[in-house]
Amino acid sequence: MQHHDQSRFPDLRSYTLGMGRKLTKTRPPQAARLVALRKAAGLSQAELARLIGEPQANIAFWERTEKPPRSDVLPKLADVLGVRIEELLDVQAPSGRRAPAASQAKRLFDEVQKLPRHQQQKVLDVVSAIVEQFKRKAS
Repeated sequence: MQHHDQSRFPDLRSYTLGMGRKLTKTRPPQAARLVALRKAAGLSQAELARLIGEPQANIAFWERTEKPPRSDVLPKLADVLGVRIEELLDVQAPSGRRAPAASQAKRLFDEVQKLPRHQQQKVLDVVSAIVEQFKRKAS
């Protein structure tokens, strides 16, 4: 890419200054809700996509349009985000959410279950020691 002389291309700077800026169009309420739930769960679009078995492009689409996720995706999405399906579809639904840390812990332990037994035991030993230490300090 060539370096352009500013005096020869005076409009080039104003053109490139706007590049990479955030979207200014407001998101539909349902899309904004999905973004908020994903961020509260501490997930990127790519991570969420992997966990529910969908392309990242689908997550991006659902997060910027009024079109809700497909009905076959809703249960997986609700489970990963720690909410009820109704909360994904209705921004006014009361929150039945688990705490984000609880949701993350559940996902992590789902992954631990896929490890070989001896590695699962190592994880359980560490977690058990931390829990016991917390109990001792709390009492």
